[in-house]
Amino acid sequence: MVAISPTDLSSAVSVRNLHLWYGGFHALKGVSVDLPTRQITALIGPSGCGKSTFLRCINRMNDLIEGVRVEGEVLIEGTNLYAPNTDVVDLRKRVGMVFQRPNPFPKSIYDNVAYGPRLHGMKKADMEEIVEQSLKQAALWDEVKDSLRKSALDLSGGQQQRLCIARALAIQPDILLMDEPWSALDPISTFKIEELMLDLRHDYTVLLVTHNMFQASRVSQFTGFFLTGELVEFGQTEGLFEAPTDKRTDDYIRGRFG
Repeated sequence: MVAISPTDLSSAVSVRNLHLWYGGFHALKGVSVDLPTRQITALIGPSGCGKSTFLRCINRMNDLIEGVRVEGEVLIEGTNLYAPNTDVVDLRKRVGMVFQRPNPFPKSIYDNVAYGPRLHGMKKADMEEIVEQSLKQAALWDEVKDSLRKSALDLSGGQQQRLCIARALAIQPDILLMDEPWSALDPISTFKIEELMLDLRHDYTVLLVTHNMFQASRVSQFTGFFLTGELVEFGQTEGLFEAPTDKRTDDYIRGRFG
């Protein structure tokens, strides 16, 4: 399969002929694509089509699932993440992830954000600045700056999710993966995170999974459509939604299935 590539943009991640099996189930089938640097790329498609599986391949979270087998290449700066002796801890520092539901640690707001930098040996003298900057990037600083020592579990759901984004940003990743980060949130919190993502795009490469096609069209510059483990179509969001080249993409966007 020929890699699908955006034109005139550098690639943060290059994927070549990626296959993944959960035991005997073939979940990803020969996916090849170049994901552009400092752009928001949305992955759409019906449930069970491989979107989240593909997302987790970018930081090898699938390694934690028993019976998983991967073939193919996922390249960052020319280095294959699936090569032998890959430092997975270092990889997950470079590729942060935010999950569907907020999962703050049962610690203070401050300690949640400081957790990753401490784990990766960042200097204690820099911690105050790292925590403040990360919370500002996550549009949460003004709401919590006077209560950093309070439990993160006391925050609202939307605040907890922005805290988890701040926690991911605190380790200064190059790439941020987001697996439906608003699925459990109210509309106001969802809107805040969408606004936040548009700001983050200027400093990070963002790859997100969403079931909401309107959301994908609002926040992303590129979109990939997955179906039964295949990347059917990939391109600039406006073009993919207005004039898809594959009938299956057109059928999905028009609500004929899924």
